[in-house]
Amino acid sequence: MNSTAFVEAQMLIRKPVEEVFEAFINPEVTTNFWFTKSTGRLEEGKTVTWEWEMYGVKNVVKVHQMIPNQLIKTEWGEPSVKVDYEFKTMENGTLVVIKSYGFSETGEDLLKAVNDNTGGFTTVLDGCKAFLEHNIRLRLIEDKFPQK
Repeated sequence: MNSTAFVEAQMLIRKPVEEVFEAFINPEVTTNFWFTKSTGRLEEGKTVTWEWEMYGVKNVVKVHQMIPNQLIKTEWGEPSVKVDYEFKTMENGTLVVIKSYGFSETGEDLLKAVNDNTGGFTTVLDGCKAFLEHNIRLRLIEDKFPQK
C-alpha cells in the first residue's frame, strides 16, 4: 500500500521557462547538474534510463505525461515512486517544484525515503540553478557521497 507521504522541493531559477524545462528533458543539459548518462530525452510515453556512473547506479524512468514548459510526470526508482516536475513562469524567472509521492515504505524506512528524496531533489535544484544562471558545474551530486 502506498503512503500519503510526499516530498516537495522548489527553487526559483532566473531563466525563462523554456530554457529551464529544456534543462530537465534534454540529457545534454541535465548531465551538467544531475545524472551522468541517459538513454535519451524525456518524451511522453517514453522510458529512458538514467545513470550515475560514480555510484554505479541506474534508474529506469517512465514518462507518463508532459505539458511543454509546465509539467513532467514520471515514475522511477526502486521501489518506484511518482515524481512530478512543475514549471511556473514568475516575474523574475521560473519556479520549479518537484513533488515525489507514492512511497511504499513504512515506519523508519519511509522516514529515510522522504529524507533522501527531500535532500536529493533540493541538491538537483541547487545544481540546476548554478548551472543555468551562472554556467557553473558545482558537481553536487558527485560530491554528496564522496568515495573514501
